[in-house]
Amino acid sequence: MIEVLVVDDDSRVARVNAAYVEKVPGFHVAGEAHDAAEALRQVETLPRLDLVLMDHYLPDGTGLAVVREMRRRGHQTDVIMVTAARDVTTVQAAMRHGALQYLVKPFAFAGLRAKLEAYAELRRTLDGGGEAEQAQVDRIFGALSAASEPGLPKGHSPTTAELVRQALMNAEGALSAQEIAERTGVSRQTAQRYLKLLERTGRARLTLKYGDAGRPEHRYVWATRG
Repeated sequence: MIEVLVVDDDSRVARVNAAYVEKVPGFHVAGEAHDAAEALRQVETLPRLDLVLMDHYLPDGTGLAVVREMRRRGHQTDVIMVTAARDVTTVQAAMRHGALQYLVKPFAFAGLRAKLEAYAELRRTLDGGGEAEQAQVDRIFGALSAASEPGLPKGHSPTTAELVRQALMNAEGALSAQEIAERTGVSRQTAQRYLKLLERTGRARLTLKYGDAGRPEHRYVWATRG
């Protein structure tokens, strides 16, 4: 079993995330923490710990400060950031401090499950030991990055899916395929294809904007918005 510490300042959110973890085969919640001090204490005292799901905004510090202190104390426990912090500076700092993945709140169970399953696959690859050929190195580095958008149909790019997803999540209102295309640099047809995928999987909602004449414009909004 992969032993997981769930860190979140909101105890209700921590319980939900812990329940999500327990639903993924091969994972077990070793503990929960709701502030930086408790997170560090559990890192020090849990008999075994493989992975930390780390919130960034904690009442007595930040998740990244906890990760820095973990590394300073010699703890190489793997970390996946699970946070509402979306600024590029925080994301970049998380990468530099060794976070394996970054999951932006809010998210559905499928989003966390994809990250955990990719992490489990990464561990299986690394447990083989020995020397790695280029193909294996590519699998190691690609295992987690490919999990940004779970369950992509054949022919869909995880990178493009993530671009469209982020553009929609960060928008203040509904966007058309053309507006998504302009924000992401993909073609309007590509944007439309990925928006339809998000709608089918329940992550985006379709709205119709009626003009003076002609067909209504299809516009999409991230599903967690009102």
